[in-house]
Amino acid sequence: MKKTSVPMILVAASLFAFSGSAATVTGTVTAQGKPGIEQAGGGGNYESRKFKFVDKINYAEMHDFVVYIDGPMTNHVAASGTTRKVLTQKDAMFHPHILPICLGTTVEWPNEDEIFHNVFSVSEAKNFDLGLYKSEGRNPEIKRVPFDKAGRVDVFCSIHSNMHCVVLVLENTFFTTTDSKGRYTLGDVPVGTYKLKAWHERLPPQTKEITVTDSGEIKVDFSLGIKDLPKY
Repeated sequence: MKKTSVPMILVAASLFAFSGSAATVTGTVTAQGKPGIEQAGGGGNYESRKFKFVDKINYAEMHDFVVYIDGPMTNHVAASGTTRKVLTQKDAMFHPHILPICLGTTVEWPNEDEIFHNVFSVSEAKNFDLGLYKSEGRNPEIKRVPFDKAGRVDVFCSIHSNMHCVVLVLENTFFTTTDSKGRYTLGDVPVGTYKLKAWHERLPPQTKEITVTDSGEIKVDFSLGIKDLPKY
């Protein structure tokens, strides 16, 4: 009898094979400035020509939050296969700005601009230099980088000062990003006790312990800010 092959589709949580109940974790992530920041950030010298147009952080409009289960999922077996993601260079910017991936993922770095970029990183979790290349012809060169160590990887262009992105390398596939209103949904979380973490590139993360006992929905909200840091 002739065997037929079945294509494998790799999708975040489906990379793991597990039995039993699974829950959906939902919630919102918000950011807050320190109390009194509105008063400290206005009036006085802020009205001078020197400081009037200085950009200030709008915590209510912060986005690009990542919510994930922290640490390896040792009670589940990862499916075989290679995961690839794409981080595009276009209009002298990286798209997306934040890319969460699972350990072992290879990221492709196509340059869709007709100018040179030089993508590189000096981060501890991954350092690399892709050299100079640009979009040329029908078969443009695409550079690839495998990420084999968990952690935050800041990526820059050696030519253009505004080009910066973050690859967040995580130890399992149970992660998601928030929408424009800070809402998130993390599906198919198996039975167990986990550390659920909310992350933003310029704020301290927040971790909450959750326990999944059966199927259903668990609601967990986060509020990030400059807090719980050593004071000097």
